[in-house]
Order: sequence, then structure tokens, then C-alpha cells
Amino acid sequence: MKPLLLFVILATLALALIALSLWLPQTNPDMEKLSPYECGFDPLGTARLPFSMRFFLVAILFILFDLEIALLLPTPWALNSTTPPTTMLLATALILLLTLGLIYEWAQGGLEWAE
Repeated sequence: MKPLLLFVILATLALALIALSLWLPQTNPDMEKLSPYECGFDPLGTARLPFSMRFFLVAILFILFDLEIALLLPTPWALNSTTPPTTMLLATALILLLTLGLIYEWAQGGLEWAE
């Protein structure tokens, strides 16, 4: 009986909130509201400017090195397994590989903002 009553109350509340959200706003769009806003100036050119590839490279590098945490997170629990030396060897190899990748990117200038 209680789950059914709870369901009815929640469904009624959800429908009341949906009806209220559809009834409440009084939108009257005009040309001033629909025009683009650029700090009081008329818009010049397109808003679709291409991004520099440097931003994408830094984002990919961040994701790559951020995954390191997700891969190393189970290491303390894996140390309680039957082969802790193997776990430590694999974790050390992963950290070494990522460190070498970071050194390579640094040497190639992938982390430099200015050309």
C-alpha cells in the first residue's frame, strides 16, 4: 500500500510541476531579444571561428595522463593478491611509460603555448 501511495503522490507532484512550468512563463520574443549580443556592438563576422589545434592537443594529453589515475587506482587492492611483485612491476611499467611519453611531448614542444 505504501509504495503505491508514494508513486501516486510523486506522479501527481511531477505532473503539477510540468503543468506549472508550461503555464508560468510568458515569453514574448521580439527582434531585440532575438538579436545576438556582443557587448553593445553590432556583430562583426561569424561566431564560428576555428580553434587552434594546440587546444585539442592539450585536451587529448590531459585525458591521456588523467587516465593514469584510473588505471593506478586499484593498485592498493591488487597488492593484496597472490602476486604483489607482478602488480608492482606492472604499475611501475605504466608510470615509466607515461613518464617517457610526457618527456617526449615536452621535448617535441607539445606543451608550449607560444610558437
